Amino acid sequence: MHDVIMPEASTAPGHRLKLGMAEFIALAASLAAVAAMSIDILLPALPAIGETFGIADANSRQLVILVYVVTFSMSQLFFGLLTDRYGRRPFLIFGLALYLAGSIVAMFSSSFEMLLSMRVVQGVGTAALQVVVMAVIRDCFSGQAMGRVLTFVFTTFMIVPIIAPSIGQAIQYVSGWRGVFVFNTIAGFGLFAWAYLRLEETLSPDARRALSIANLFDALRQIATNRITAGYAVASMATFVGLFAYVVSVQQVYGELYGLGELFALAFGASSIGVAASALGSARLVRLFGIRMVAHGALLLFTASGLSLAALSLVSIPPFWLCFLLLSVCMMTFGVLQGNFNAMALEPQGHIAGVASSLYGVVTMTVGSIGGGLVGQAYDGTPTPLALAFGLGGAIATLAVLWTRKGRLFRAIGPTA
Repeated sequence: MHDVIMPEASTAPGHRLKLGMAEFIALAASLAAVAAMSIDILLPALPAIGETFGIADANSRQLVILVYVVTFSMSQLFFGLLTDRYGRRPFLIFGLALYLAGSIVAMFSSSFEMLLSMRVVQGVGTAALQVVVMAVIRDCFSGQAMGRVLTFVFTTFMIVPIIAPSIGQAIQYVSGWRGVFVFNTIAGFGLFAWAYLRLEETLSPDARRALSIANLFDALRQIATNRITAGYAVASMATFVGLFAYVVSVQQVYGELYGLGELFALAFGASSIGVAASALGSARLVRLFGIRMVAHGALLLFTASGLSLAALSLVSIPPFWLCFLLLSVCMMTFGVLQGNFNAMALEPQGHIAGVASSLYGVVTMTVGSIGGGLVGQAYDGTPTPLALAFGLGGAIATLAVLWTRKGRLFRAIGPTA
């Protein structure tokens, strides 16, 4: 017999999942990790993909990452509405099936355009997985139990960028870039079977909500007109531009500009370790110093590092160690500030927490991914565009926070200060 999960709070009182706590966490973390794995595992393969399809413009290779990220970001809103109306399980199965279809066809892509279209399919599929995982956790847990589950899921999500490029590099070395999609397919089949057999519907019929565009626009209005939520949304968008610019162009900066080649995966992984450590240590820092002190301090460091690298790059190409250090600081501070920005932004929206969280995430990630893609397309053989994305994005975010907090970045006001 498996231990059963007894939720502290559930939309269906008395509802039990037939899988145990450890298995549930492992499944949820695996499903949530698909999105990050689908991005980072392909980074080392971008030059080979460009060579296969004769892509002369190195910046065009970024589209393999960009179309996936934009599709993933935008699609989450629709699945958020649909899963609240029709349940979690149908869209979990649909998302996995769509991801599998995209992975299988991508293996046999005969053109760059065909590959990009399959990345769109993968992006829609993983958006469904992301939404369903978070919804199932909300259905089954509350309070400290929910916090523990999310911590495990988030930890897994942070570990993936550390190991994914190395996995991608190894696969490409053995079987070429198409082997990455073979890996995606095998992993997808395993997750499909696991979820299909073990994860039941968690949303009871009486808790399902009618689809309402009016409610959606009302929630968007409340977000846009609340000073705290709107201000931190702008700040998040601006900093997300730097993140996505890093994702789409870091292979060119590290792998080509600085000539790391196959060592790119190690450099990317080393930087990701710092991001994971800072994000996981953020909660302790907040307990010691307060959320505003930690988040706003991280933002200032984020901005200073980006502007410093931009200033250096405008004069000459900085040495690798200095570029790596400053970019790593930007990424580490992003790991601290982003989660805390989310918490402060959504605090006034408790009465519409679910839809507000979905809208906030979709808007900030979509704008950030499009902006980051434009920065990636501006890559000119120097770190300058990427550095400016961090530096100017941080400056815009700082101004937004100053407006939001009426000039008081660090003054404690209330328990969440």
